[in-house]
Amino acid sequence: MNAFWIILTGSLVATCCSLLGCYLILRRMAMVGDAISHAVLPGIVIAFLFTGSRDSLPMIIGAGLLGVITTFLIEFFHRYARVQADASIGITFTWLFAIGIILISVFAGQIDLDQDCVLYGEIAYVPLDLWITENNLSYGPRTVWTLGFVTILIVAFIALGYKELFLTAFDPGYAAAIGISTTVWYYLLMTAVSLTTVASFESVGAILVVAFLVGPPATAYLLTDDFKKMLFLSVICGVVAVVIGYYLAYWLDGSIAGAVAAVTGFNFALAFLFSPTHGQFFKRRKAIPV
Repeated sequence: MNAFWIILTGSLVATCCSLLGCYLILRRMAMVGDAISHAVLPGIVIAFLFTGSRDSLPMIIGAGLLGVITTFLIEFFHRYARVQADASIGITFTWLFAIGIILISVFAGQIDLDQDCVLYGEIAYVPLDLWITENNLSYGPRTVWTLGFVTILIVAFIALGYKELFLTAFDPGYAAAIGISTTVWYYLLMTAVSLTTVASFESVGAILVVAFLVGPPATAYLLTDDFKKMLFLSVICGVVAVVIGYYLAYWLDGSIAGAVAAVTGFNFALAFLFSPTHGQFFKRRKAIPV
C-alpha cells in the first residue's frame, strides 16, 4: 500500500509540473521552478520569526508568498531593467537565497529551522503522515489530498484559460492586439507555478519538482509539434518516470526522488536520439545520401 501512495503522490506532482512546464519551456523560463526553490528560504525564516512555530503550515505559507514575490521580481527586472529572462531569474533567486541565509545566521542561528520540509522533502515519508479524524478514521496521507486539490486547480486553470495561455506563450504581440492582457496571464501562470512548486516541496523535494517542470515537457517537445499532444505526452512521460523510478529505487535501495529524476533525464535522452521528428538518429539517417 505504501508503494501505491508514493506513486500516486509522485504522479500528482508530475501532472501539475508537467502541464505548467510546457508553458515555461515555450516562454524560455524553464528554470523558474529552480529559482523559486532557492528564493523561498527567507519566507521560511520570516514565517518562523512572526509565528515562533516550526510547523509545516506556516513554513509553506511563508514560502508560498515568497514564491509569488519571486515571480514578480523576475518579470520586473526583465521588463524594466532590460535584462534577459535567464539573467533576471539568476539575479532574483541568488540574492533572495542569500538574504535567507543572512536572516538565519542573524536571527535564528541557534534554532533548528525546518527548511528541509520545503526544500528537501522525502517522498518515501508520504505514507506516514496520515489524515486521521477524531473518530480515528484514516483518509490516507494528507499530502495526497493537498496535491489532489492543487492538481484539480491547475487542470481547471489550464482548461479555462487555454486560449489565453496558448496565445500569450506563442504570440504575445497578437494576443495583445486582440485585447488579451499578456501581463495578467503571465502573473497568473507564475502564481500557478509558485503554488504547485511550494505545495510539492514538502513531499517530494525541490530537485524532483524542478525535474518534473523541465524533463517531461522537454521530452514531449521533441516528440510532437502539436501543443495539445505536448501537454498530454508530458503528463504521460512524468507518470511513467514516477513508476519506473520508484521500482528502480526499490531495486537499488536508493533515493526515490533521485531515481525518478534520473529516469526523466533518460527519457529525454531517448527522445533526443530517437524522436521521429526531431531525433538525432533519424536526422542523420535522412542526411545520408542514398
